[in-house]
Amino acid sequence: MKTAATLLANRSSASNSFEIITVADGKLQVRGALTFATARRAREEGLKALAASAARELEVDCSGITASDSAGLTVLLDWLALAKKQGRSLRFVNLPQGLLAIARISEVDELLQRGI
Repeated sequence: MKTAATLLANRSSASNSFEIITVADGKLQVRGALTFATARRAREEGLKALAASAARELEVDCSGITASDSAGLTVLLDWLALAKKQGRSLRFVNLPQGLLAIARISEVDELLQRGI
């Protein structure tokens, strides 16, 4: 039988998990939480993954995002800024509705959905 402490620890580690996987050159997949708890690591891992790709056109599948907040939105905007600086295109697919709602409030939903 699982104790309350075990359940809480499992929930906490799940909310702190984040990974970005290269599916193919130029195609990445994000999995896990994109929140204040993971933002620093997610930003760095994403910037490295984008920089490591030789593709001119980049796509990030966000269907694996399990939780998001305004810090997660900032991470995605940072990735867009890097792609623009490098003269590459980047678009996000399968954005979670919660993340789109935050983007709408911040008036960056069109940019997030359109990419660069």
